[in-house]
Amino acid sequence: MEFGVFILAQQRSYEQTSQQVIHHSIEQTVAAEQAGFHSAWYAEHHFNNYSLSPSPLMMVAHMAAKTRRIRLGTAVCILPLYQPARFLAEVGFADTVSNGRLDLGVGSGYQQFEFERFGIDIANSGAIYNEFLDILPKGLTQKIFSYEGQFLKVPPSSIAVRCVQSPMPPVWVTSGNPVTLGRGVRENHNLFVTALLNGTEAIRGLRDRLERVADDNGKDLDRDVKFGFLRCAYASDSKAEIDAYLQCALFQRRISESLKYRRSQSDDGYMIKEVPYDTDPSIEQLRSNLPVGSVNQVIDRMLEEISILKPKHIAIQTQLGDFDQNTMLRQIELWGERIIPAIQKELGTPQRQET
Repeated sequence: MEFGVFILAQQRSYEQTSQQVIHHSIEQTVAAEQAGFHSAWYAEHHFNNYSLSPSPLMMVAHMAAKTRRIRLGTAVCILPLYQPARFLAEVGFADTVSNGRLDLGVGSGYQQFEFERFGIDIANSGAIYNEFLDILPKGLTQKIFSYEGQFLKVPPSSIAVRCVQSPMPPVWVTSGNPVTLGRGVRENHNLFVTALLNGTEAIRGLRDRLERVADDNGKDLDRDVKFGFLRCAYASDSKAEIDAYLQCALFQRRISESLKYRRSQSDDGYMIKEVPYDTDPSIEQLRSNLPVGSVNQVIDRMLEEISILKPKHIAIQTQLGDFDQNTMLRQIELWGERIIPAIQKELGTPQRQET
């Protein structure tokens, strides 16, 4: 079992500057490596405070110089917003400067607000994404390649900076669409999934859907498919501390849904208003749904969720809203010292050792 941190780089209010948000992301990555985490993952979003991470590949390249062991992942690069030749070159560069530590998470995107400002019709996002998946193995493994698609066209070209990993960095596919996940399964990519802020019943449903996707594409989920699970989780004996984390999780949900369903509001065109909705879970529901509580409660709940879903990788969301940075750095250390070793011991998979 691998454990990672997922860093969204959110700005909940103007009390945080953009510089503080980015530097907090850097500090959390360094702390995660010191704590023994396997991976750090970086989001991609644009033009609003939901996430201040405009280029996960740039973040990977920067963190490659500040770390030496932890794997660095994009979660995810929104492929329809890229020009393919530049994207491939930057993938090669990021894998090179990280000495082969890049995990390449990709997705098709969902925020129309972003697509409009890049001049891309979101209605075409799925088709463009699929053409990118055609191009990736060609550009990253062939010395000279070309491509002629409906949306993407590349004349005979060669990517100058080649990847360290052979034949190419692992690709992680993120989607709620079974067709998209199915292609990932067929092409032996990894999957990245989430149950959002829901509880064990949703995790059982997610497991069932993944089994169907694997079966429909001629694969056995446990034997043939590596998939990761993104989860909000927090350990503390302080109810107030847990509540602050859960309030930030609720903030993230509200902003994400307002952008996804085209109902976002802003007074200044940038900072998205946090608007309560009838569908919001209560803090008590979140407390019941998620692995939060004492260290032992979190360990037990994580083991229960692992037994249901059986992922190979779990990414814990450490960056949420305006949660206190020093408290989160201590939380990352706590996971490394107590929670991850206990889970690994129970599962019989020793924690990764420092080298």
